[in-house]
Amino acid sequence: MTAARPIGYYVHHHGAGHRTRAAAIARAAGGRVTLIGTGLAGKVSDLAYLELPDDRLEPGFTGADGAANRPESLHYAPVDHDGVRRRVAGTAQWIVENAPALMVIDVSVEMAMLARLASVPTVVVRLAGLRTDPAHRDAFRGATALLCPFDEQLEDPATPADIVARTRYFSGLIDRPHPATAQPGMVTVVLGAGGNDVEGAVWAAAARSAPDMEWHVLGAADALPGAPPNLTWHGWVANAPDRMARSEVVIVTAGNGAVGTVLATGRPLICIPQDRPFGEQRSTAAALVRAGGAVQCDNPATADWPALIERARALDPGAARALDDPSGPERAARWLVKLADRGGRS
Repeated sequence: MTAARPIGYYVHHHGAGHRTRAAAIARAAGGRVTLIGTGLAGKVSDLAYLELPDDRLEPGFTGADGAANRPESLHYAPVDHDGVRRRVAGTAQWIVENAPALMVIDVSVEMAMLARLASVPTVVVRLAGLRTDPAHRDAFRGATALLCPFDEQLEDPATPADIVARTRYFSGLIDRPHPATAQPGMVTVVLGAGGNDVEGAVWAAAARSAPDMEWHVLGAADALPGAPPNLTWHGWVANAPDRMARSEVVIVTAGNGAVGTVLATGRPLICIPQDRPFGEQRSTAAALVRAGGAVQCDNPATADWPALIERARALDPGAARALDDPSGPERAARWLVKLADRGGRS
């Protein structure tokens, strides 16, 4: 009997959300998936992976490649970068040696094009926001199908119908928090690895404005001297999902992974969308509000936090539950394996 061919899963290295959902799907795929990306070592447990050289420009990487003559079908293609050369070579060599039946790309139009050039069918992960630029259009056109890591209710209404028709939606692609009882008065703020523009002083002011609440800030925020006694700075922690589950109210930037984790806890959600390419977080926040799953705060520095907290407390928990699928990783894995076993035919 011929052994089942592997599925390659490219993992983008900005933030933690791409790696989290890739690992969730890989764990449910019965050993078929090999994760491919930068910064995977020591972070994906015992899952199979290929570590790639870093392709980022230094210092102060912003995602811009500085290329004056980049084709419209590419987003990031710096010239004369050794990391990019070795990254392309390493991926191509893995494809040659392993003959994958399918490549999942989360996310990179360049890697989607590379896989197609190497004669491998692709599934392209499509994030929130309006992604109708030439590069995204070409990557989508070359794919067998598209995968959105959120519920269909959170689709941007401006997304073209032909893109929606080729998309499958899978929510719940997260590290699921353990069930917990909410601690009254506990507010947890989670600032993700993808970056945020909210200074620590904003959270000190927020805690002062709601002194009856215990505020806990996790992630990328610097502790401030003289912060109020009801504010605790934790920095990066290993058990952020479980802390969210114990909170009465959770405040997060509107990244896919953070939002998905809060929805899984069922806790009242306040989202503070950050500026991202293609309006990703603002699209997510607006969709959450439409679906009744969150309260949106556009300017944390001037917000009326006691009023926002009361609005969040009044949200219908059923709306959040409808946006989270605990079996999402298993459903996504079954679909991808089926596509792979069909030779990448939808």
